[in-house]
Amino acid sequence: MLEAPKTNRARFITFEGGEGVGKSTQVKRLLANLHRLSIEAMRTREPGGTPRAEAIRSFILQGRSESWGAGAEAVLFAAARLDHVTQLIEPNLQAGTWVICDRFHDSTRAYQGLTGGVDDKLIRGLETLALDGHTPDLTIILDMDPEAAFKRVALRAIEDGLVQTGDRFEKEDLNWHKRLREGFLEIARNNPDRCVVITAEQSADALETTIWDAVCQRFPELLRGSQA
Repeated sequence: MLEAPKTNRARFITFEGGEGVGKSTQVKRLLANLHRLSIEAMRTREPGGTPRAEAIRSFILQGRSESWGAGAEAVLFAAARLDHVTQLIEPNLQAGTWVICDRFHDSTRAYQGLTGGVDDKLIRGLETLALDGHTPDLTIILDMDPEAAFKRVALRAIEDGLVQTGDRFEKEDLNWHKRLREGFLEIARNNPDRCVVITAEQSADALETTIWDAVCQRFPELLRGSQA
Protein backbone atom coordinates (compact mmCIF):
# COMPACT_ATOMS: atom_id res chain seq x y z
CA MET A 1 0.00 0.00 0.00
CA LEU A 2 1.27 3.48 -0.83
CA GLU A 3 2.22 5.68 2.08
CA ALA A 4 0.07 8.75 2.68
CA PRO A 5 2.01 11.95 1.94
CA LYS A 6 2.88 14.14 4.88
CA THR A 7 1.03 17.44 4.75
CA ASN A 8 0.26 20.15 7.30
CA ARG A 9 -3.49 20.11 6.77
CA ALA A 10 -6.34 18.58 4.86
CA ARG A 11 -7.22 20.17 1.52
CA PHE A 12 -10.57 21.47 0.29
CA ILE A 13 -11.12 20.97 -3.46
CA THR A 14 -14.21 22.04 -5.39
CA PHE A 15 -15.45 21.20 -8.88
CA GLU A 16 -17.40 23.73 -10.93
CA GLY A 17 -18.81 24.08 -14.43
CA GLY A 18 -22.00 24.07 -16.44
CA GLU A 19 -24.55 21.31 -16.79
CA GLY A 20 -23.42 17.98 -18.21
CA VAL A 21 -19.64 18.52 -18.10
CA GLY A 22 -18.96 15.42 -16.00
CA LYS A 23 -18.23 16.89 -12.57
CA SER A 24 -19.80 14.09 -10.53
CA THR A 25 -17.86 11.39 -12.38
CA GLN A 26 -14.57 13.20 -11.91
CA VAL A 27 -15.24 13.90 -8.23
CA LYS A 28 -15.57 10.14 -7.69
CA ARG A 29 -12.40 9.43 -9.67
CA LEU A 30 -10.35 12.01 -7.80
CA LEU A 31 -11.57 10.58 -4.51
CA ALA A 32 -10.46 7.10 -5.63
CA ASN A 33 -7.03 8.43 -6.59
CA LEU A 34 -6.61 10.03 -3.18
CA HIS A 35 -7.69 6.82 -1.45
CA ARG A 36 -5.06 4.93 -3.42
CA LEU A 37 -2.50 7.10 -1.65
CA SER A 38 -4.13 6.20 1.69
CA ILE A 39 -5.35 9.77 2.11
CA GLU A 40 -8.44 10.25 4.25
CA ALA A 41 -10.89 11.97 1.90
CA MET A 42 -14.62 12.28 1.38
CA ARG A 43 -16.90 13.69 -1.29
CA THR A 44 -19.97 15.83 -0.96
CA ARG A 45 -22.11 18.11 -3.12
CA GLU A 46 -23.95 21.40 -3.25
CA PRO A 47 -26.59 22.18 -2.64
CA GLY A 48 -26.69 19.29 -0.22
CA GLY A 49 -24.34 17.30 1.96
CA THR A 50 -26.45 17.55 5.13
CA PRO A 51 -30.15 16.71 5.72
CA ARG A 52 -31.21 20.36 5.87
CA ALA A 53 -29.15 21.30 2.82
CA GLU A 54 -30.53 18.32 0.88
CA ALA A 55 -34.07 19.49 1.68
CA ILE A 56 -33.23 22.93 0.24
CA ARG A 57 -31.68 21.23 -2.80
CA SER A 58 -34.89 19.33 -3.50
CA PHE A 59 -36.99 22.48 -3.10
CA ILE A 60 -34.85 24.48 -5.56
CA LEU A 61 -34.20 21.83 -8.24
CA GLN A 62 -37.88 20.96 -8.40
CA GLY A 63 -38.42 24.54 -9.53
CA ARG A 64 -40.44 25.54 -6.49
CA SER A 65 -38.31 28.64 -5.87
CA GLU A 66 -38.15 29.81 -9.49
CA SER A 67 -41.00 32.31 -9.14
CA TRP A 68 -39.20 33.92 -6.19
CA GLY A 69 -36.37 35.10 -8.43
CA ALA A 70 -32.62 34.64 -8.50
CA GLY A 71 -32.05 36.74 -5.39
CA ALA A 72 -34.19 34.49 -3.22
CA GLU A 73 -32.50 31.43 -4.72
CA ALA A 74 -29.11 32.87 -3.81
CA VAL A 75 -30.28 33.26 -0.20
CA LEU A 76 -31.54 29.66 -0.13
CA PHE A 77 -28.24 28.37 -1.51
CA ALA A 78 -26.36 30.37 1.12
CA ALA A 79 -28.51 28.91 3.89
CA ALA A 80 -27.80 25.40 2.62
CA ARG A 81 -24.09 26.23 2.31
CA LEU A 82 -23.83 27.58 5.85
CA ASP A 83 -25.25 24.34 7.25
CA HIS A 84 -23.02 22.30 4.94
CA VAL A 85 -19.87 24.16 6.00
CA THR A 86 -20.52 24.11 9.74
CA GLN A 87 -21.92 20.59 10.01
CA LEU A 88 -19.81 18.66 7.47
CA ILE A 89 -17.00 20.50 5.68
CA GLU A 90 -15.34 22.22 8.64
CA PRO A 91 -15.43 19.20 11.00
CA ASN A 92 -13.91 16.93 8.35
CA LEU A 93 -11.14 19.38 7.48
CA GLN A 94 -10.31 19.84 11.15
CA ALA A 95 -10.16 16.06 11.54
CA GLY A 96 -7.60 15.86 8.72
CA THR A 97 -9.95 14.58 6.03
CA TRP A 98 -9.71 16.06 2.55
CA VAL A 99 -13.05 17.30 1.23
CA ILE A 100 -13.97 17.10 -2.47
CA CYS A 101 -17.13 19.03 -3.25
CA ASP A 102 -19.27 18.90 -6.40
CA ARG A 103 -20.09 22.66 -6.66
CA PHE A 104 -19.62 25.31 -4.00
CA HIS A 105 -19.87 29.09 -3.74
CA ASP A 106 -18.70 29.76 -7.31
CA SER A 107 -21.91 28.18 -8.59
CA THR A 108 -24.00 30.76 -6.77
CA ARG A 109 -21.78 33.51 -8.17
CA ALA A 110 -22.10 32.10 -11.71
CA TYR A 111 -25.75 31.00 -11.71
CA GLN A 112 -27.49 33.65 -9.61
CA GLY A 113 -24.89 36.43 -9.84
CA LEU A 114 -23.20 36.67 -13.22
CA THR A 115 -26.00 34.89 -15.12
CA GLY A 116 -29.04 35.65 -12.96
CA GLY A 117 -28.24 39.32 -12.38
CA VAL A 118 -28.19 39.31 -8.57
CA ASP A 119 -26.27 42.30 -7.20
CA ASP A 120 -22.63 41.51 -6.46
CA LYS A 121 -22.85 43.10 -3.01
CA LEU A 122 -25.54 40.60 -2.02
CA ILE A 123 -23.55 37.69 -3.43
CA ARG A 124 -20.43 38.76 -1.53
CA GLY A 125 -22.38 39.26 1.67
CA LEU A 126 -23.88 35.79 1.42
CA GLU A 127 -20.42 34.34 0.74
CA THR A 128 -19.02 35.99 3.86
CA LEU A 129 -21.85 34.53 5.93
CA ALA A 130 -21.89 31.03 4.49
CA LEU A 131 -18.20 30.31 3.87
CA ASP A 132 -17.04 31.35 7.35
CA GLY A 133 -13.49 31.63 5.95
CA HIS A 134 -13.52 28.22 4.24
CA THR A 135 -12.44 29.19 0.74
CA PRO A 136 -11.38 26.18 -1.37
CA ASP A 137 -7.68 25.44 -1.72
CA LEU A 138 -8.27 24.51 -5.36
CA THR A 139 -11.24 24.92 -7.69
CA ILE A 140 -11.34 22.85 -10.86
CA ILE A 141 -13.62 24.38 -13.49
CA LEU A 142 -14.60 21.90 -16.19
CA ASP A 143 -15.24 23.85 -19.37
CA MET A 144 -17.29 22.65 -22.32
CA ASP A 145 -19.48 24.15 -25.03
CA PRO A 146 -23.04 23.89 -23.65
CA GLU A 147 -24.45 22.49 -26.88
CA ALA A 148 -21.88 19.68 -26.86
CA ALA A 149 -22.56 19.05 -23.17
CA PHE A 150 -26.29 18.69 -23.75
CA LYS A 151 -25.70 16.26 -26.62
CA ARG A 152 -23.50 14.20 -24.30
CA VAL A 153 -26.19 14.15 -21.62
CA ALA A 154 -28.85 13.16 -24.16
CA LEU A 155 -26.69 10.34 -25.52
CA ARG A 156 -26.04 8.96 -22.05
CA ALA A 157 -29.75 9.10 -21.23
CA ILE A 158 -30.54 7.09 -24.37
CA GLU A 159 -27.82 4.55 -23.56
CA ASP A 160 -29.15 4.16 -20.02
CA GLY A 161 -32.78 4.01 -21.15
CA LEU A 162 -33.69 7.13 -19.19
CA VAL A 163 -36.24 9.82 -19.96
CA GLN A 164 -34.79 13.32 -19.90
CA THR A 165 -36.79 15.72 -17.79
CA GLY A 166 -34.24 18.33 -16.66
CA ASP A 167 -34.12 20.12 -13.34
CA ARG A 168 -34.65 23.82 -12.56
CA PHE A 169 -31.47 24.91 -14.40
CA GLU A 170 -31.14 22.26 -17.10
CA LYS A 171 -34.40 23.57 -18.59
CA GLU A 172 -32.95 27.03 -19.32
CA ASP A 173 -32.29 27.84 -22.99
CA LEU A 174 -28.95 27.50 -24.77
CA ASN A 175 -28.12 31.22 -24.62
CA TRP A 176 -28.57 31.15 -20.84
CA HIS A 177 -26.11 28.26 -20.57
CA LYS A 178 -23.63 30.08 -22.81
CA ARG A 179 -23.76 33.05 -20.43
CA LEU A 180 -23.27 30.63 -17.55
CA ARG A 181 -20.15 29.24 -19.20
CA GLU A 182 -18.74 32.74 -19.60
CA GLY A 183 -19.57 33.39 -15.96
CA PHE A 184 -17.42 30.49 -14.80
CA LEU A 185 -14.57 31.58 -17.09
CA GLU A 186 -14.77 35.09 -15.63
CA ILE A 187 -14.54 33.64 -12.12
CA ALA A 188 -11.43 31.73 -13.18
CA ARG A 189 -9.83 34.87 -14.65
CA ASN A 190 -10.52 36.77 -11.43
CA ASN A 191 -9.13 33.99 -9.19
CA PRO A 192 -6.08 32.56 -10.99
CA ASP A 193 -4.39 31.45 -7.75
CA ARG A 194 -7.33 29.22 -6.86
CA CYS A 195 -9.01 28.20 -10.12
CA VAL A 196 -7.81 25.87 -12.87
CA VAL A 197 -9.83 25.62 -16.09
CA ILE A 198 -9.74 22.20 -17.77
CA THR A 199 -11.50 21.33 -21.00
CA ALA A 200 -14.09 18.61 -20.46
CA GLU A 201 -14.24 17.77 -24.18
CA GLN A 202 -12.08 14.67 -23.81
CA SER A 203 -12.65 11.10 -22.70
CA ALA A 204 -13.39 10.46 -19.03
CA ASP A 205 -10.06 8.66 -18.62
CA ALA A 206 -8.07 11.47 -20.25
CA LEU A 207 -9.94 14.04 -18.17
CA GLU A 208 -9.17 12.10 -15.00
CA THR A 209 -5.44 12.16 -15.85
CA THR A 210 -5.49 15.88 -16.61
CA ILE A 211 -7.27 16.63 -13.33
CA TRP A 212 -4.86 14.46 -11.33
CA ASP A 213 -1.90 16.26 -12.91
CA ALA A 214 -3.43 19.62 -11.94
CA VAL A 215 -4.07 18.47 -8.36
CA CYS A 216 -0.52 17.13 -7.99
CA GLN A 217 0.90 20.36 -9.38
CA ARG A 218 -1.05 22.33 -6.78
CA PHE A 219 -0.21 19.91 -3.95
CA PRO A 220 3.27 18.49 -4.71
CA GLU A 221 3.22 16.41 -1.51
CA LEU A 222 0.97 14.01 -3.43
CA LEU A 223 3.84 13.21 -5.80
CA ARG A 224 6.07 12.36 -2.86
CA GLY A 225 3.39 10.02 -1.55
CA SER A 226 2.98 8.26 -4.91
CA GLN A 227 6.71 7.54 -5.02
CA ALA A 228 6.86 6.04 -1.54
